Amino acid sequence: MAQVTLRGTPIDVHGTLPVPGSAAPSLRLTDKTLADVGLDAWAGKRKVLNIVPSLDTPTCAQSTRHFNQQASSLDNTVVLVVSADLPFGASRFCSVEGLDNVVTLSTFRNPEFLSTWGVQMTSGPLRGLTARAVVVLDTDNRVLHSELVPEIAQEPDYAAAIASLR
Repeated sequence: MAQVTLRGTPIDVHGTLPVPGSAAPSLRLTDKTLADVGLDAWAGKRKVLNIVPSLDTPTCAQSTRHFNQQASSLDNTVVLVVSADLPFGASRFCSVEGLDNVVTLSTFRNPEFLSTWGVQMTSGPLRGLTARAVVVLDTDNRVLHSELVPEIAQEPDYAAAIASLR
């Protein structure tokens, strides 16, 4: 079991984050139309999974804005923002913020994603939400980069994630 912190307080995280060189685990998540989708929805594209606890937090919102800005310069790449937020709320957030280069996906109907992808917080006040992480996949869904952010209130290493696509 991994651990991260929330403002210095240890938080247990269940599962194992996919490691570079491995095949990405399968996933089913709910999109803004309430359809359940898997990685095959973006077959042949590189994928940046920006995994966040909730878009209603400043750090999650900032990482989504940052990846939205970066996405327009990345060839054949889609940015998937994964959270427990309901699809309606995540879609509204992106609409209000003018973020049209990211796809929001929700874990609300598919909680198995949390443990399968190694981001299930099992202790602390955010128990049941995803830990902050970034996983970058190539066109064949092999992991190019992965980061379980050690402090939930901290932004991910954007440069490392983007560099894995170059």
